[in-house]
Amino acid sequence: MSSVFSAANPPADPARSAPVRAGWRAAALDALCERDPLAKADAVSALHALTLEAAARGESRWDAACVLDAPADLPGRPPRPELVEPRSLQRRSMSTPQGRVVLLHALAHIEFNAINLALDAVWRFKAMPDAFYADWLKVAAEEAYHFSLLRQRLADYGHQYGDFPAHNGLWEMCERTCDDVLARMALVPRVLEARGLDASPPIRARLKQAGDHESAAILDIILRDEVGHVRIGNHWFRFLCDERGLDPHTAWLDLAAQYHAPKMRGPFNFEARRSAGFDDAELDTLIAQDAGEK
Repeated sequence: MSSVFSAANPPADPARSAPVRAGWRAAALDALCERDPLAKADAVSALHALTLEAAARGESRWDAACVLDAPADLPGRPPRPELVEPRSLQRRSMSTPQGRVVLLHALAHIEFNAINLALDAVWRFKAMPDAFYADWLKVAAEEAYHFSLLRQRLADYGHQYGDFPAHNGLWEMCERTCDDVLARMALVPRVLEARGLDASPPIRARLKQAGDHESAAILDIILRDEVGHVRIGNHWFRFLCDERGLDPHTAWLDLAAQYHAPKMRGPFNFEARRSAGFDDAELDTLIAQDAGEK
């Protein structure tokens, strides 16, 4: 099997990258609309590089006041994988190559959706500070890198993204929170994406136990970066709570109930969650939630 790390974070392929619109939020929307996963990842990488180069020159083209219209059929996605109900997805043992392929495909699907979630935050919510848009585009670029690693690892096993069914739970929460940036920050990075902080270590351990050290190393990269992504979500959630005069703990509980966020079940990765900016009161709430569900 070839190494997925032979070209770490490769540059965008100009042949696949679409021209970047002058307004960076509009360009993020263009990337979100892109259906081809490789072209989407390249567009995100190219846009992120462009914004960093411009920022170094003191330039900004986020156009925070601009109101952008949502196209139909967001997000852009390929015809496959087939999207099904989560309960219809089969679980397979990671002790077999086929089981590991199914797991890697599920992780690739999560990362593909994470690209879309971050891009949606960039284009959808107007009148935010420039740093908000820069943060979420950075997240999108890192998710694109994760997707590229997992896509290559699937190829090592003779498969590609789209070979197995997947579910649409992440994007469904994105749609439900499309009208309120506070709800988006409360429930996507702090609930759904933070769940990955808990799930990654045991998955990594099982991959390593099965002898798949290269896939386990990809999980290390993803966990490292996801701590930063959840920290960004925590930062902007608290920023918005301050702006609106809300207590963050009360606001989170109210929003979780209003938008029917999934209840959190343990075990929790408390070290990663603390690194990502959760405080002790929030962690105590998770423990109480978990105890109440048992």
